[in-house]
Amino acid sequence: MQGGFGTGNRASFKFFSAGVHLGKVLTNPALPGILHGQFELAGELFPLWQSYTPAPALVPVGYVVDGQSNTAVVPFGGGTFTGVSITPIILRWNLINHRRVTPWVQGAGGLIWTNHKYPPDYLVPHGESGGTSVFNFTPQFGVGFNYFVKPKRSISFAANAVHISSASLGDRNPGVNASVQFELGYNWWK
Repeated sequence: MQGGFGTGNRASFKFFSAGVHLGKVLTNPALPGILHGQFELAGELFPLWQSYTPAPALVPVGYVVDGQSNTAVVPFGGGTFTGVSITPIILRWNLINHRRVTPWVQGAGGLIWTNHKYPPDYLVPHGESGGTSVFNFTPQFGVGFNYFVKPKRSISFAANAVHISSASLGDRNPGVNASVQFELGYNWWK
C-alpha cells in the first residue's frame, strides 16, 4: 500500500495505490563495513492506482495569436484519476549488517495507465485537448527498511520520490516533476 503527495506546482495532488511487490536476492553478501549487503531485483504491480487532483474549474490563461496577447477562460483540473501502475524494474541494495532492521536503497522505473489523460492540463484556447497521455513513465528513487517481526516475516516502510511523465507521448508533457510517496507492506521471505 502506498500513498503520498505532489510537490511544487502539483502540491495539491494526492496519491494512493495498493498492490504487490515481488523480489529476488541475486547476490551473496558483498562489500565491507556499513555497505555490506545484497543486490535484489524486484517488481511491483498496483492494480489500484489513484491520483486526486483539484476539481475541474475555469481558470484564466494567457496566450498569443498573431503577436497579440489574449486571455481566455478554460477548463482545468480533473478530479480523481484511476489506473494501474507496474514497476517491472526495481534495483535494490539491502544492507544486511543489522538483525531485526534491514535498511535498503533503490532505483526503479515503471509505467502508469490511467482512465483519462493524466495529469490534467489546461485546455488550450479554441477547445483543443491539452495533449497529455493515458500512459506515463515513473522513474523513481527510494529508501526504506524491513523490520523483522519473526524469522522470514517483515513489515516494510519506504519513502519514494516519483517523477510522472509521458515523455511527450501527447502533444504536451506537463508531468508531475516530483511526488513523495510512502509505502507500507508485509513481506514473506523464502
